[in-house]
Amino acid sequence: MKRLILAALLGSTIIASDLWASTAFISNEKDNTVSVLDLDQMKVTRTFKVGKRPRGIILSKDNKRLYICTSNDDTVEIYDSVNETKIGELPSGADPEQFALHPDDRKLYIANEDDALTTVVDVKTSQVLAQIDVGVEPEGMAVSHNGKIAITTSETTNMVHWIDTQSHELFDNTLVDQRPRYAVFEQDDSLLWVSSEIGGTVSVIDVKDRQIIKKINFAIKGIHKDRVQPVGMRLSHDGKYAYIALGPANHVAVVNRKTYEVEKYILVGRRVWHLEFSPDEKLLLTTNGVSGDVTLIDTQNLKAVKSIKVGRYPWGIAVKP
Repeated sequence: MKRLILAALLGSTIIASDLWASTAFISNEKDNTVSVLDLDQMKVTRTFKVGKRPRGIILSKDNKRLYICTSNDDTVEIYDSVNETKIGELPSGADPEQFALHPDDRKLYIANEDDALTTVVDVKTSQVLAQIDVGVEPEGMAVSHNGKIAITTSETTNMVHWIDTQSHELFDNTLVDQRPRYAVFEQDDSLLWVSSEIGGTVSVIDVKDRQIIKKINFAIKGIHKDRVQPVGMRLSHDGKYAYIALGPANHVAVVNRKTYEVEKYILVGRRVWHLEFSPDEKLLLTTNGVSGDVTLIDTQNLKAVKSIKVGRYPWGIAVKP
């Protein structure tokens, strides 16, 4: 009966059994907690305490460990993703916000906003492998799927910094619009998408020559352009859509990846920060900082189907199958 009810809620195109046992971890930066959201029951089942001001949150490749940037503690905490107990810490430099795990599941690339550094840490040994000078106020982090390139975006310098993951050296910079916050590679690593929060744009960059090939603008009827502030992004594996969180505009933009045109704006909660798919990509979850909830978007019908209260100022999301 429960599965039938869930299928009815999400529409006949979504099969409830596909979502069975999936868990979302939501970092709440004002509460110093993580909410655990059961995607089958569509509700928060428990909450656990973490360090101060948790933001970036990701899972290891085997989904056994949960890494959390506790920004005000200047550290990355490690939790067992099954029983949610703390099992360790990693050195990170000052004010870690976002990070990215190398495909080898060993090297963690951390943006240290206060130090203008990217710190590289071996998650097995807790050894700092490198500290790389980047621009002022680095935040966004990404690693290519082939593991050859790491990306840091610096909010004040307005640049994308390209790092060779073997030498740990900066080999190029790309100027983008004001306050770049997030970066994500296409599945084949041919393109990099970068959101610029204050610039109000998303730049699509050719990885081969590090040049911008397309700049995407947004316009929502009835919303002033200054409120359109792109932050988190997700690219669907089928190559069809880019989903872009538009901050205080309270919408997610759905962008056609072939034409780079916005096909739809989906209304979600207030101050949408970051996004993550369910394992089958039939749901897209959004963290809405000001309204303190998570919105679930049906990606087949491109509409919001439910909002779920979590903690205060939810920021990051990680989903475990």
